[in-house]
Amino acid sequence: MPKGFYRLVWAQFASGLADNALMILGIYFLQEQGYPGWWSPLLKFFFTFSYVALAGVAGPIADAFSKGYLMACMNIIKIFGVLILLSGSHPIVGFALTGMAAAVYAPAKYAWVTESVSSTLLVKANAFLEVSVVMSVLLGVALGGWLTGWHNDFWFEGFNNDLLVALPWLAQTQIVLPFLLLCVVYLMSAFINIGLKSMDSRVEKKALRWQSFRWSLFWKNNQKLWSDPLGGLSLYVTTLCWGVGAVLQFAVLIWAQSYAGLSLSQGAYLQALVAIGVISGALLAARRFRISTARRAIPWGIILIILLPCLALIKSLWVAIPMLILAGCAGGILLVPMNALLQYRGQKILTSGRSIAVQGFNENLSVLIMLGIYSVLVAKDVPLLIIMLLLTLPLMAAVKPWGRKFKQTFSSYIRMMRRR
Repeated sequence: MPKGFYRLVWAQFASGLADNALMILGIYFLQEQGYPGWWSPLLKFFFTFSYVALAGVAGPIADAFSKGYLMACMNIIKIFGVLILLSGSHPIVGFALTGMAAAVYAPAKYAWVTESVSSTLLVKANAFLEVSVVMSVLLGVALGGWLTGWHNDFWFEGFNNDLLVALPWLAQTQIVLPFLLLCVVYLMSAFINIGLKSMDSRVEKKALRWQSFRWSLFWKNNQKLWSDPLGGLSLYVTTLCWGVGAVLQFAVLIWAQSYAGLSLSQGAYLQALVAIGVISGALLAARRFRISTARRAIPWGIILIILLPCLALIKSLWVAIPMLILAGCAGGILLVPMNALLQYRGQKILTSGRSIAVQGFNENLSVLIMLGIYSVLVAKDVPLLIIMLLLTLPLMAAVKPWGRKFKQTFSSYIRMMRRR
């Protein structure tokens, strides 16, 4: 791996850890301030929506500035988002600002990897990043839950009150110190990011003009990546799988409560099992796949197609546990090589920053659409088995119809590259 790569991984982990802990603290803050319960899902919605709304802006910005300094600045903006939340403004405003910073951070992060890591190591690099992301989610949620319990400590309560007296502009909350600690984590991530430079001297910064932000230009870039044989096929797979994965998180909670008789908190542990499977799959993909063999990951989607309906039919927790781990493992093995292939082709067709922005736009839009459909199905009391069967349809669309075409296209491309 190139110099600075593991530094980037640690910076990503710290920033993601704070993002996920902030989500838990934000939900607690809403409840504490007396906001209605339906505001809580909107925190996640606005955070995800930022990736869709700012896709046309994030790509050109990532291509115009030094990736390391840009990621450091985005972490500083996240700190301002936390401070806005603490100032008594509506929490959505603070989370919207944090989400906008995250939307720019992601293209800069993956663009740095694409520009600095050779194509032979791109799958391995994506595996490390995937493990870092999943671990930041797991530990971030746990950290957020742990921090919300601090207000029960007598010493902590006194220190928190002292902060409220010393800083009268703060909102009246019991968790001032946890929010400030997350600001420290963001600051640490910013310091780690500073100094990261692209290892590819051939990559030049693109001048930032107002024309770069036109939606029509972004849409042309989107169509360009979709129309590429390999780029479009890999984008098709990752987009649908992201939407399915988001719905699966909530479907697991329904299964845990309705079929296994578990509480909500116990059901969250089953989500952790899926995450452990994703980590295992990502590490396995790093060992088994390269850009030239990425198409061999496609059959793992068939395992997901088989597992999802089976999960809705069983009621034994001990049977479900290995199935959930295997489902996560299959997802990790499928997505890591596809992401690497998509980044490789995206840099060739567009630029590293713009291609990642297009990828983020499609994947997060898929998440929003599929979660909306899932919410409607749950509201209509559609059985879990039907929901799981419906989830297999986008997976089948991503895997089966494109399998032969993907193989033929990929083989032709590899032969062409070898002739050169």
